This record gives sequence, C-alpha cells and structure tokens, in this order.
Amino acid sequence: MQTIKNRIMNKRTIQVMGSIFIICSYFISPVQAQPGWVKKATKSVFTVKTFSADGSLIGSSNGFFTGTDGEAISNFTPFKGASRAVIIDAAGKEIPVSAIMGANDMYDVVKFRVAASKTQPLTIATGIAPTGSTVWLLPYRETKVIKSGAVRKAETFQEEYAYYTVAMQTPETAVSCPLLNEAGEVIGLMQQPASAADSLSYAVSARFVDSLKVTGFSLNDPTLKMTAIKKELPQTLEEANLLVYLAGSAVDSATYVGLVDEMIAKFPDAPEGYVYRAEIAANAANYAAADKDMTQALKVAEAKDEVLFTYARMIYNKDIYQALQSYEPWTLDKALAQIQEAYGINPQPAYRQLEGNILFAQKKYDEAYNLFMELTNSNLDQAEMWYGAARCKEMQKDTTAMLALLDSAVNVFTKPYLKQAAPYLWTRGNKRFDCGKYRDAVADFNEYEKLMSTQVNARFYYIRHQAEIEGRLYQQALNDINHAIQMEPKETLYHAEKASLQIRVGQYADAIATAEDLLALEPDGSNGYLFKGLALCLTGKKKEGLELLGKARDMGDPQAEGLIEKYK
Repeated sequence: MQTIKNRIMNKRTIQVMGSIFIICSYFISPVQAQPGWVKKATKSVFTVKTFSADGSLIGSSNGFFTGTDGEAISNFTPFKGASRAVIIDAAGKEIPVSAIMGANDMYDVVKFRVAASKTQPLTIATGIAPTGSTVWLLPYRETKVIKSGAVRKAETFQEEYAYYTVAMQTPETAVSCPLLNEAGEVIGLMQQPASAADSLSYAVSARFVDSLKVTGFSLNDPTLKMTAIKKELPQTLEEANLLVYLAGSAVDSATYVGLVDEMIAKFPDAPEGYVYRAEIAANAANYAAADKDMTQALKVAEAKDEVLFTYARMIYNKDIYQALQSYEPWTLDKALAQIQEAYGINPQPAYRQLEGNILFAQKKYDEAYNLFMELTNSNLDQAEMWYGAARCKEMQKDTTAMLALLDSAVNVFTKPYLKQAAPYLWTRGNKRFDCGKYRDAVADFNEYEKLMSTQVNARFYYIRHQAEIEGRLYQQALNDINHAIQMEPKETLYHAEKASLQIRVGQYADAIATAEDLLALEPDGSNGYLFKGLALCLTGKKKEGLELLGKARDMGDPQAEGLIEKYK
C-alpha cells in the first residue's frame, strides 16, 4: 500500500529496473486484432470539461459511464475549484454534470452524475486482472486503433481493489480513459503517466472509483470541499437524513433549503424531508406552509408518534416564542391533543414532558405540577423535572414549595458540582434573593462562579454584590463591584453603586474619588454630583457638598432635595 501512495504522491515517477529483455517480454504490440466489443464500448467514453464561477475553463479530461442513470467516473484534478462541469459524449452531445457522488484526492478520482435520463455504462470487472493478462486502453471516440499491453503488477489496496502497472506507453490525452480486459470489462481508470515517453502506464481500480459515495458526514470532507459543484445526497435515507441534519448548522440557508427539497424529491415517502421543510417555514412564520408539510409527513410516516411529537413541539414553540404571529389553526389545545395522541401510540417520557410544558403554558399549573412530579421517577433529566415542578409552584405563589423543589433540583447533583448543575444553582440563587434569603443566595452564586468562572460577566458580579449588600457582606460586595468595573469600566451604573456602597461603609474619601470617576464618564449625569456632594457633607465640608447637591437637584435627581434639607 505504501508503494502505491509513494508513486501517486511523486506523480508516479519510477525507476525502471531490469533488463530491456524483461520489459519487452511483457509488451504486446498495439497492432494486434481489435476486440469485438470496441465499437460498443466507445459509446460509454466521453470528454469532461470544468469551469470556474466566472465561466473560464479550468481543465479537461476523459471519463466513462458506470451506470444507466448518468453515473460516471473520471480523475478529480479538473474538478478542483470548479463551479460547473459538462461532458461531451461519443455522439458529440454536451451534457451538464448535475452532482458529485464521491471523490478521493489521493488517487485523484471522482464519481459524478450527469443530467441524462439514460446512459450506456461499461461493465466493471468483479475481480482483479491477473499478472500477465492482456488489457486494452480505450480512448475517447476511437474505434480503429486502441493500445494493448500486459499487466505487469496488480498491487492490492483496501483488501479488494487493485492498482495496476501495465506494459504500455500511454499519451497524456488518455488520462481517465478506461482500461479493459479481453472480455470487454473495465478493470481500471488510466492515470497520469510519469512522462510521455514512459513505457509503463498505471490505472486505479474502476470498481474502487465506482464505490465512492457521499455519506452523512461528507459536509466536512476536505476533498469534496475542493469543488463547488453540488454534492449529491447519499443513497440511503439514514445517511441523507444525517447529512441534512448536520447541514442545518453548517451551510447557508439557501444551500440548506436546496438540500431539503432534494431530500423530499429523492425520498418522497419518508417524513423527514417534510419535517425539515416545515421547520424552515415555521421559523419564517409561514405557518400555513409548515402545517401543510407536517400533514404530509404524518400521512407518509410509519412512526406517527415521532411526527406528532415534532408537530406539537412546533406549535408550542410558535405560541411561546412567536406569539405575536397569528395562525388560528395552531392552538395549544391542538398541540396538547397531538402530544397526547403520540403518547397513546408510544408512551415515551419525553412526550409527557412536552405535555407538561404545554399544560404550563395553558396555566393549568396543578396538572403540569403532577405530571412533572411523575416524571421525576423517569429516565429524563431529574433536575429539569424538579425545576418544572418548581415553576408551577412559583406561579401559584407558593414560595416555600418552590424553594423546596429547587433544593431537590440542586440535590440531584453532589459536590463538587459539575457544570450541569450551574443553571439550577443560578436559578435557586435568584429565587433565594427574591425571597430575602440573601446569604443563601450568595452561597449559590459562589458555587455558580466556581463552575462558570470563564463565562461570568460584569452583570453577574453586580447581582452578587447586591445580594452581599443585603446580607451585610460589605467587603465582598466592594470586591464584586470592583470586578464589575474592571470588566466594564465605562458602565456608569457600577461606579454609582460603588460610590453609594463606599458612603454606606464610611469610606468617604474613596467615595469622592469614585464620584469624580463617574463625573469624568458622565458629566451630564446627576449621580456624580449627588455622591460627591453627600460624601463632602459627611466629611464636614458642607458648603462644597451642598453646592454639588444643588447641582444634582437642578439636574432632576429625586434624592438631592431631601439631602439638602438634612445637611443645610
């Protein structure tokens, strides 16, 4: 295998060893009688031309058909950087290349499809041509003089394919022409010779090239990315579904829409394509089109519960996230009926979870609560189920039950916490804050910071500083507001909060400095004058302080008048 790679990477530059006698003993004269299959076989060979986006010619080569529906193979080099390609068949007819079906850059080969309703393929040999057997080179549109030679070597790769060395001098114009055995079966695709004068030629297994295919992961194939020509969807529904699913986050919207339409055309009796297209339409608020596709998906689906689940979720999402867009047939009642039907067909916990979400959106909090509590014993994310139940109690103003349920959500995890616990710690911290449990809230925020240290922002430190103030943890609060200012030094709110806190803890000189920073950032704002004026009054400089408080009052600050009355 290594010798094949080395030969290809070095453009098959070889050193011919052995005597002239040995070489000549393998060479078969090209003037011997032509096989009877030649005339018919030439109808399968063509010329291929490739073009860039601006229409300029990139390259040309040869190729031949391997299937009746336009399947063909050639060398890959001309396709690199190409946006369009055509073939010119044996009758001189130009046919566009419609899609790439697979490619391999190491062996410089490609399989593609042309836009023809019927093509005449060569028969591909099932086995490997034996050493010493006679093989024939069939050029494009040549019926009278074709070359023949003997197989010198057949090196096996990937256990079942062969890379052939043939005693034959091949012109460069014969690259990608077929190499056939005496029965007229194609064994190889001719490759670029080492030189025009070389007495040895090379061919890669035609069976290998014809086996190339696009898979579900081909979007990331570096070889296929070398050409801009459209790639054909995989031949199986499973692989096509995977490719389209991955394409949703990897290609532009126009390309994705094209892939979905192609999937529907290729697999009209499968629901997946209709579901993808319905999701595109729903995201664009074209609910009538989405409803039509989901109806068709239900019609063709075998596993109807899966389509019903997707349908119900689509309606639920529309109600929750796009409520301003009206579409009368899509109601939460319809979504509820669909998910209940899906659960009746196949009782999956995920279907019940969506039912709980729909019930919550309908403000049926008791029903939703009971359902989420039921699901805490399922194989679903237990923390999420406890959280769903907590939301129900929150909406019913039962804060004691809400906090207890949030405790259960956090207690699903054990210390040291994993990142999965972070959203529940954050939520419980905020709810504890709202309920006046400030130090408990700070404890949750501290655990959250440990888990999300690289992602916390200035807003996080500002919120925790507020909880620390209410919990009388003043030094921690000063540290956090300083963190916030370091992360967003131009945010005036943080400077104002810092000055206020410094006054509260008696750091009047520091408060004056902070107020001056605030005035530098916001000279037209009243906060800088207010806090500096108040700090000056507290240090005994009432005259200066009252002047600044007066400026704050004149700028409309509602606190200034009361402070002036207090200190004048």
